[in-house]
Amino acid sequence: MLSPSLEDYLEEIYRFLDQQGYVRTTDIADKLDVSLPSVTKAVKKLSEKGYLDYERYKNIQLTKKGQEVGNFLVTRNKLLRDFLHVIGSNCDKYQEAEAMEHYLSQKTVDAITCLVAFFKQHPEYQQDFFDFQEKFMNTESSQDNSQDDFNLLIKRYESFD
Repeated sequence: MLSPSLEDYLEEIYRFLDQQGYVRTTDIADKLDVSLPSVTKAVKKLSEKGYLDYERYKNIQLTKKGQEVGNFLVTRNKLLRDFLHVIGSNCDKYQEAEAMEHYLSQKTVDAITCLVAFFKQHPEYQQDFFDFQEKFMNTESSQDNSQDDFNLLIKRYESFD
């Protein structure tokens, strides 16, 4: 099992290799906004765990295990961005998906996959959801999304029990 930090490194390595066929430690450092020594340390750990083939001053390569897990991580991230789109979340989907992805169980990811696929297959139900969401969320709210606004939403939610 990888830490969230190592997942981020592996995910970006996979993306770089997929998009441009090679990856340099400087690419990863720039993308993740970390220092080169941090990248080197993470790459060494991923290599020790069998996700990468890495030798100093050589190209970083994914092992079969690294390709499989990297693909899973990239796919999970896209799924979560799709989920946020499907539910009409008005947020920075990249940041939100990044915040969520490391803390969901596989069963939850599977359920989200099913929900996203359902809405993609049945856009009419997605529109029904958006209509419901608009009515549910439509409150005389203040500009700052205050605690009172949240409490009102909670009361509406609890009324469905």
